[in-house]
Amino acid sequence: MSDMKTAAFDGVLNILPYALRGPASALPEDFKTMAEEIRLRVGQIPAVLLPDGESPLGEHPITPRDLECVFELASRISVHAVSGSIARGFITAPGGYRVGFCGTASVSEGKMTGFRQISSAALRIPREIKGAADEIMPRAFPEGGLRSILIVSPPGGGKTTLLRDMIRSLSYMGRRVAVSDERGEIAAMSAGIPQMDLGPRTDVLDACPKAQGILSLLRCMNPQVIAVDEITSPEDAKALVSAANCGVKLLATAHGDGLSDLKERHIYRQLSDSAVFDGAVCITNINGRRVYEYEELGRGEA
Repeated sequence: MSDMKTAAFDGVLNILPYALRGPASALPEDFKTMAEEIRLRVGQIPAVLLPDGESPLGEHPITPRDLECVFELASRISVHAVSGSIARGFITAPGGYRVGFCGTASVSEGKMTGFRQISSAALRIPREIKGAADEIMPRAFPEGGLRSILIVSPPGGGKTTLLRDMIRSLSYMGRRVAVSDERGEIAAMSAGIPQMDLGPRTDVLDACPKAQGILSLLRCMNPQVIAVDEITSPEDAKALVSAANCGVKLLATAHGDGLSDLKERHIYRQLSDSAVFDGAVCITNINGRRVYEYEELGRGEA
């Protein structure tokens, strides 16, 4: 497992400014396995984001040219190919590395179209951990039956990693899974190819707003399961309710410290009142280890 995490970190070297590759490569192995992001800000020392905060990376402040280099490497110098995603503030580079940008935006007709100048970048390191869902699958899907499951954890707690492996597992079990991947977090599509293994029976709708994507997949792909990352709006919740009412099972994630935290928010009360989910997996971090706790929500197995 450690080797897989180190390999994920080493892959990000290909989209770092050249002057940073040496310091990044020289990081201790435990830093590489725990690293979540590399943060680059003009005029500031670069940093690697670890579970307990940011740690300096190298000694020299980032320059505007460094960020131009990151943009060129992440887009493989084909701005046209990534124009749609950069209008949403990020690029997904080959290998599933999602690079988010901030700076002076270019705006047309009230919508961001890109950046006139880039002032910072966040290079997210993907963590594809095959087998992450193994211990929870028998409880979430007893006897291989299909059910709707909500995954809950604080930011950075491993929701997307678990969601991705649940999708992969169901797909290899012969289930048709459709993914509405608005921000490219799940499949990490690059040039139309998922950079993550989601299984042989998974269809991905990339870069489409979640609510629209859910309804489009429902109409067009005849899925048994629809999966989405991070429910954030009433429109998302409404689309999930519509899909559930059509007999489709759901996999979704939400930020929260547990189910009691979610119950305080209107969006999740709407889902709770509609009895959309059969069960929930709450992720906690205990002494650096992710612990999955499963709770039945009372809807019953379909």
